[in-house]
Amino acid sequence: MYSIIDAALSRARTMLSLLALILVAGVITYITIPKESSPDITIPIIYVSVGHQGISPTDSERLLVRPIEQELRSIEGVKEMTATAAEGHASVVLEFNVGVDLTKAMADVRDAVDLAKPKLPEDSDEPTVNEVTLASEQPVLSVVLFGTVPERTIVQIARELGDKLESYRQILEVDIAGDRDDIVEIIVDPLLMESYSLDQADIYNLIALNNRVVAAGFVDTGYGRFSVKVPSVFNSLKDVLELPIKVDGKQVVTFGDVATVRRAFRDPESFARLDGKSAVVLDIKKRAGENIIETVELVKAVMAGAQQQAEWPNNLLVKYTWDESKDVKIMLNDLQNNILSAIILVVIVIIAILGVRTALLVGISIPGSFLTGLLVLSVFGLTVNIVVLFSLIMAVGMLVDGAIVVTEFADRRMQEGEGRKAAYRDAAKRMAWPITASTATTLAAFAPLLFWPDVTGEFMKFLPLTLIATLTASLIMALLFVPVLGGLIGKPQYVSPKSQARMVALHNGDFSHATGLTKAYYHTLSIAIKHPFKILFSAILLAVAVGFTYSKAGLGAEFFPEVDPPFFNVKVRSHGDLSIQEKDVIMRDIELMMLNHDEFDTVYTRTGGDDQIGLISITPVDWQYRRSVKAIIEELKVHTDQYAGVEIEYKFPDAGPPVENDLVIELSAKTPEQLNQAAKIVRNWADGNQALTNISDTASKDGIDWKVDIRRDDAARFSADATLVGNTVQFVTNGLKIGDYLPDDSSEEVDILVRYPSDKRDIGRFDQLRVKTPAGLVPITNFAQIVPDHKQDTIKRLDGKRVVNIMADMEEGYNLALELPKIEQSLSELGLPSSVEFRIRGQNEEQENSSAFLQSAFMVALAVMALILITQFNSFYQAFLILSAVLFSTVGVFVGLLIFQRPFGIVMSGIGVIALAGIVVNNNIVLIDTYNQLIKRGLDKRDAILRTGVQRLRPVMLTTVTTILGLMPMVLEMNIDLINQKIEFGAPSTQWWSQLATAIAGGLAFATVLTLVLTPCLLMLGRDKKPDMIQSNDDER
Repeated sequence: MYSIIDAALSRARTMLSLLALILVAGVITYITIPKESSPDITIPIIYVSVGHQGISPTDSERLLVRPIEQELRSIEGVKEMTATAAEGHASVVLEFNVGVDLTKAMADVRDAVDLAKPKLPEDSDEPTVNEVTLASEQPVLSVVLFGTVPERTIVQIARELGDKLESYRQILEVDIAGDRDDIVEIIVDPLLMESYSLDQADIYNLIALNNRVVAAGFVDTGYGRFSVKVPSVFNSLKDVLELPIKVDGKQVVTFGDVATVRRAFRDPESFARLDGKSAVVLDIKKRAGENIIETVELVKAVMAGAQQQAEWPNNLLVKYTWDESKDVKIMLNDLQNNILSAIILVVIVIIAILGVRTALLVGISIPGSFLTGLLVLSVFGLTVNIVVLFSLIMAVGMLVDGAIVVTEFADRRMQEGEGRKAAYRDAAKRMAWPITASTATTLAAFAPLLFWPDVTGEFMKFLPLTLIATLTASLIMALLFVPVLGGLIGKPQYVSPKSQARMVALHNGDFSHATGLTKAYYHTLSIAIKHPFKILFSAILLAVAVGFTYSKAGLGAEFFPEVDPPFFNVKVRSHGDLSIQEKDVIMRDIELMMLNHDEFDTVYTRTGGDDQIGLISITPVDWQYRRSVKAIIEELKVHTDQYAGVEIEYKFPDAGPPVENDLVIELSAKTPEQLNQAAKIVRNWADGNQALTNISDTASKDGIDWKVDIRRDDAARFSADATLVGNTVQFVTNGLKIGDYLPDDSSEEVDILVRYPSDKRDIGRFDQLRVKTPAGLVPITNFAQIVPDHKQDTIKRLDGKRVVNIMADMEEGYNLALELPKIEQSLSELGLPSSVEFRIRGQNEEQENSSAFLQSAFMVALAVMALILITQFNSFYQAFLILSAVLFSTVGVFVGLLIFQRPFGIVMSGIGVIALAGIVVNNNIVLIDTYNQLIKRGLDKRDAILRTGVQRLRPVMLTTVTTILGLMPMVLEMNIDLINQKIEFGAPSTQWWSQLATAIAGGLAFATVLTLVLTPCLLMLGRDKKPDMIQSNDDER
């Protein structure tokens, strides 16, 4: 250690060039490193989905879900398997344990799905297997095309733009919402069909047999070789129209005579509107590791280019919403401002106490450590995201500690009359071990966070990585670069000979000359040391009192802090069989209330969707120009309560990793009947519970499904069968698929469907349907009847069993952690059927995992710190003494939370406590190290303690004040924008961090008082050591 410091000091020029190099390289890295908003996490989830046009949920469960589940059961490492069987499709989602090799898992799932394929029905679509990453889930930008343009035009343009954007490497995929599949509709008039005595089978066979490629081989005559083909694939609609259906003598009836053929879209399942005009939305998702700001700019440039072209319609408008790069820019801006304001505050404090030149030295070490940290990150291929930015902000206060301690010591030596080179060399060596030990303890506090489990852990692991990089850099700065620079430009503050004499007197233990703060402190300390037991006892009492008050204050705990969200959703749900048009009427009604609201920037409405009428997504204007989202929602609720029979639910995204609902009650039972009965009981209970709001469930709602019940014996008499009946019924429903063809203007095959005209498609039409049998056309009612049946909504399954979920959020002012025991109690008293099991999930699962982990991380961190401290001081008592300070500092955290009336955030305050542990230890290490040095010189115990206290008062106060000042902007949620010269309070980006900053600042302020009073008292209580027993771990001159 010492030889390194000597080497560095003797090669000042090398060190200066190196510093310049680091600063330049760091700045370049900062500009070029990819910046993302959420860290790109691979979520260990793989999902398999299968489509099947028009299949009902019950059949979907039996024919699609169960065969796939059967094969997927054998895959190892699966945490849970959920499945959904809905109308028209089925999906199975596998969640793996964190740390499973996903590429292998992916291959296993693909193999299993291949095994299941033969068991699926023939006309199901090919099953697809996808993995989920945050980048592929969240679009970085949505481009909305809207205006008074025909739907086909908008869709056409959207598709072209989508293809164009996907050709860039930054963009992973473009989803088009509001796009519908192309189809060819053949509309057949039932009267004409009867008059030509045609039936469905004729038409079906006619098209299917003619739409083929027949590869007829080749002719080789010896004079040449010719290939022969019999082309019969449809190239255009005209080919379909000219097909002959019936030939009678010389008369030919073609398709064109009995049917109209046209290009169309599938029946709409959803409508999209922006600000009341119908819209198509392109959701743009970026590749992992690409710079979000560049990606968004690229998309905007492409869009601008497209609008310049001649064929762009004048009345087609473009709007951008949900731009995530904006958030990242704000974060970066906040970070720069926070760092700058922290540097300025820190430098001001140091100028006041140590003088301008010394302040410059410390000031350089902040950007130096940051940029070095960033260099390390980019070398390891990590990107800058919100968590990294935040860790850098958090590091601001901690970075300066080492540099302050060194410069303060050197300053004192220079004032005592030593030359600057010698003074800084002396300071660097004297403080080398204490600083290294204290940095090591801080790192030890954060290192366990690297092993955080679950998705939350993947999200937060960037925090310890960044901190470890920047803090190690700050250690090198403090011990190598600062002394080198100090040896060149260091200069003590000017002191009059009188005060210099006072300094020397204080150093030699003559306290009669002390003034001001030092004097007050000296008197306090000398009284305190006389009653060490009383002080210790009162400290413990205080700790107990604070703990008790906090538990009584009922602030509770939360997972992630609440932040004013960038947008919020209004979900509209209702029961009953509403057609998409009826749903749209309701949505337009509700949308009208939102449209002329001056605090909203965009109102995006989607009608349709599973189990709901629709969704309105609202982006409010910037936070400076409006009330908080909560206040706006409260006001809207009053207005929307007037809609009867409609459930309206307001949701906004929580900060941090996404969690759907606060509380999910999951029910499972032996039989579906018991399950639905239990779901009703629990739902009624939830509706009556004041603590819950936004309640919804996945049980079947009341409604009607029609089923065609075939009497097999009667059907046999007419030699009719289920397939025939099914095909006939499809004419009245979505249409019978009889083939497909590939037109020139489409990239995908287009289905050809035959159906009746829309006025002939209704429930009553079933009675008039006729089926062609060998006995002629027979009415379907001869052997089948149409009966209403209970409606079956989407079916959810978990690990192979049917489940029903009842979801709810907590009402304002209720805390999930406090309510859970009550909820469990009342659920067990509901008297559910005996075979029904329930378990409570939702936010609390993640919470319990995370808080359990943070507790164990805290323990591990304490253990590692203890090891480092025992190594450093070679004494169990002193190591224990320092760790006790850590425990007392946590009391300070709760004092801070009590003062600011904030709940204990499991993630944020938890990290705060761990960070605090690292910082608090630093001061104590330096204090006790000085005490040991003095004892070694043969001073008596009481004298040594007093001298240590007075000597270390200045650096301890300095480091504490600088750290607290560095965090102050975040505690007060203020944002000092230096470039645009304005100060803002309560910006959403600062709300994130206020909990954590409060924890650290409150804890530190409290712990400093302890360090300066309690630690000396505890040293008094320790047994006396004889000076000669201490091995010197440093060459005291």
